[in-house]
Amino acid sequence: MRPVIEAADGGVALIVRTSYADDAGWRSVVTALDTPPFVGAVPANQYVDDPAWDGATVDEVLAAVPSMFRVVFVADAAAMVAPHPLLAANTVRAEDCDDEQYAYELENGREFRALPAGVYDVSANLFVDNMDFPEYAAMALRDPAGHYQGLAATDRGRMALDAFFGSRG
Repeated sequence: MRPVIEAADGGVALIVRTSYADDAGWRSVVTALDTPPFVGAVPANQYVDDPAWDGATVDEVLAAVPSMFRVVFVADAAAMVAPHPLLAANTVRAEDCDDEQYAYELENGREFRALPAGVYDVSANLFVDNMDFPEYAAMALRDPAGHYQGLAATDRGRMALDAFFGSRG
């Protein structure tokens, strides 16, 4: 049995490390996640870095995630290699919603890969109900590499961020 994952304050990204073969890769993942993806962003991450999670499956991680989280990011072996695509897994459970809502939540899959710059977008927007998991999963499906890269990765996204943060100045 895996350890319990403690709930954190709302609005943080939950990252669970499940690969312990590459400490330098892990340090690179943490550095990338703690780097603001755009001006004005302040990443808030909760790291579960406990060797008891080594080799854990997504199902094991999901079974331990507190219900307050709408997504969990798994730092598996694939995430340890640049560009560090973390596995984003939807935490919705069939018993938590009706059949129609559950089908919607999983229409683009239960999981997708997100680059560190995209983790901020996903966790922040899910927390404030601005976007839903299937919307991000669809964007990852459309990406040639299969990753959600983050809003700041596109010209249109950077323009929107500049306009938003410039208007707040």
